[in-house]
Amino acid sequence: MSISKNKDLIQEIITRGVNEVIDAKHLVERLNSGKQLIVKLGIDPTSPNIHLGRAVPLLKLRDFQNLGHKVIFIVGDATALVGDTSDKSAERPMLPLETVKKNLQTYIEQASKILDKNKLEVRFNSEWLNKLGYLEIGPQADQFSLAEFMSRENIKKRYDEGKRVSLRELLYPLMQGYDSVMIKADVEIGGTDQRFNLLAGRTLQSYYHQEPQDIIMGNLILGTDGRKMSSSWGNTINIVDEPPEMFGKVMSIPDDLIIIYFEHCTRLPMVEVKAFEKELQNEKTNPRDIKMILAKEIVKTYWSESEALEAEKYFVSVFQKKETPDEIIVYKLAGKNIIDVLILSKLADSKSEARRLINQKSIKINDEVIDSSEIVVSKNSVIQKGKRYFIKVE
Repeated sequence: MSISKNKDLIQEIITRGVNEVIDAKHLVERLNSGKQLIVKLGIDPTSPNIHLGRAVPLLKLRDFQNLGHKVIFIVGDATALVGDTSDKSAERPMLPLETVKKNLQTYIEQASKILDKNKLEVRFNSEWLNKLGYLEIGPQADQFSLAEFMSRENIKKRYDEGKRVSLRELLYPLMQGYDSVMIKADVEIGGTDQRFNLLAGRTLQSYYHQEPQDIIMGNLILGTDGRKMSSSWGNTINIVDEPPEMFGKVMSIPDDLIIIYFEHCTRLPMVEVKAFEKELQNEKTNPRDIKMILAKEIVKTYWSESEALEAEKYFVSVFQKKETPDEIIVYKLAGKNIIDVLILSKLADSKSEARRLINQKSIKINDEVIDSSEIVVSKNSVIQKGKRYFIKVE
């Protein structure tokens, strides 16, 4: 396979959406050498969906694929059981094996929305981690001190606050680092919260007499509510979200995230991104108009251009013109209580959630906000939950 040494693409790989590179000079030399590099990313299946935050490093992997390098996507079916607390303010519970297996089912399919499946090698780290015993783990652990682990910002904060830090959590960096040893990684991609784990790969590779991997650390992406995008907070934009929902979620992000999303979550040329940034700074354009372009670009990335255009039409019709969408699911639930209708139509998962939605004034019937759980829904009623969800009752 021919390896591209395109200077512009190499520069973009090490700068676009990148917070830190270790070792930048060495990595550039490797990229200019013409040698095919082994580029690694690991994702733990701790939730069933890959969201835009997790997709940022996948886009970086695709950039490496486009240059001709070998990309290895490691599914952390073993590490997910232990749990990484790099980005957590409390101990992450051990996941049951059944949960991990369930979450695994669509992971590769989701990743293939971004990566070229024909040029992708997928490995499961249970392949080597499940074989390790104390004879191997002991010497690996000896490469690190407790002080190094405890100096990590969120671990130190928890410890100083008297929160529990389990010995299990100390094992996670060893596991992620050993992944790099087993595939002989030249480059590993990760977020800034993963810094210690990524460096653990370099340490263990040196211990096993391998050349230490270079590291590209990307910035963490904030979710629709301005906090770090996380499945546990429910503020994610998932790459399997249907086009209208994905478009609507992007339109709900704070305006100060528009340029960050363009840079990290799309591959629109940076020249165009900078032009949008200038427009926003000069207040020449309504941020909503640029956000519409962003939403289309993101939907196009994971679906298609035609579906992005349809999603835009839907958004304009429903949210700007306040029209009821043409195509909504019809349920034969006339005569039933609103609580039952919300549950049977899957607008709510339980009676308590249905009541909460009504109390929060999140439910409309025929464009009128309701405040009672006792309403009986009549035929030809249109029920709306929040801004994006509609059903019709017959």
